[in-house]
Amino acid sequence: MSAIAVSYTASGPADAPVVVLSNSLGATREMWDPQVPGLAERYRVITYDTRGHGESPVPAGPYSLDDLVDDLVALLDEVGAERAHVAGLSLGGMTGMRLAAREPRRVHRLALLCTSAYIAPEAGYADRASLVRAEGTGKVAPAVVERWFTPEFREQEPGLMARMEAMIVGTPDEGYAGCCEAIAAMDLRADLRGISASTLVISGRQDPATPPEHQQAIADAMPGAELLTVSPAAHLANIEQPLQVTGALLGHFDAEGDAR
Repeated sequence: MSAIAVSYTASGPADAPVVVLSNSLGATREMWDPQVPGLAERYRVITYDTRGHGESPVPAGPYSLDDLVDDLVALLDEVGAERAHVAGLSLGGMTGMRLAAREPRRVHRLALLCTSAYIAPEAGYADRASLVRAEGTGKVAPAVVERWFTPEFREQEPGLMARMEAMIVGTPDEGYAGCCEAIAAMDLRADLRGISASTLVISGRQDPATPPEHQQAIADAMPGAELLTVSPAAHLANIEQPLQVTGALLGHFDAEGDAR
């Protein structure tokens, strides 16, 4: 097992059901700050920094998606969660899908935000890895933030945009590049039909990074999956539409009274 001990934060009652939130490429666990207070009223909320990000270790890349899943399984073991609700955005959603396919007993309910089961090579993640290793995350940070939020939201929130750009610049080059390589090598399409966890899929209607057709393909392939589109929202829909996304997550995790 290739797991590393990632850095995490626990919020909410220690004896409550566990919700794990997994972050996007280039983001730290802080990206989930809009969701944590609402979720932590009734869940033990675990946010963490993906390997190579934030305060987590930065092993040499490339990484595979299974490496990231190994880290998440080790985190579940660390916090004593035999089973958890899992929500992930973009790279975090890819990690969640693979976890639910590979380790079904560990996932209760699954939420997949602004993510994809397969991103074609022309999207350039392998090239982005090479660029970041050569010139640093600062080289891509402005363009990434442009894709994270709609133009109107960026104009309304200049301070937040500066913090988001600084978050990307602060991501270690090797960590960012290694995760780019995990995305470039990923193909989860064959996994989807075997995922048994009840799943909510959330799209940002204006998302240029993983457009809504990617989430539609996931929902179509997963028996019983529910699809929700929020707007206006680009890639970090949880930040641009915090109330709607938090409410949707609570509704999904609370459903059928089975949040034990």
